Amino acid sequence: QVQLVESGGRLVQAGGSLRLSCAASGGTVINRPMAWFRQAPGKEREFVALMSWSGETTYYADSVKARFTISRDNAKNMMFLQMDSLKAEDTAVYYCAAGLFLRAATMAEGDYRYWGQGTQVTVSS
Repeated sequence: QVQLVESGGRLVQAGGSLRLSCAASGGTVINRPMAWFRQAPGKEREFVALMSWSGETTYYADSVKARFTISRDNAKNMMFLQMDSLKAEDTAVYYCAAGLFLRAATMAEGDYRYWGQGTQVTVSS
């Protein structure tokens, strides 16, 4: 059973940057597909970014492409989301998610078995 804990969310001004972290325990993130999702107030949770189990492939939602970067540190059993040029519409609770070993990384929430509790990101305009 993998436990995921996100951190790094806070209030930031538009145009600023944040780095979210996702720490795993109880299991490894190695060879697992990983992803970030977010849920804004009054909206459904949506896909943000993913990384394949090998780490060779990344993919981003159009709304964050060229501004956000997903990465992972297998040695530390962690995943990150670097967020630059933040906009007010990026305000949301951000969740990290991990899938089963060697499975394809997708944008579908149902393909991820393990989830963190979320971290709040608020961008003031």
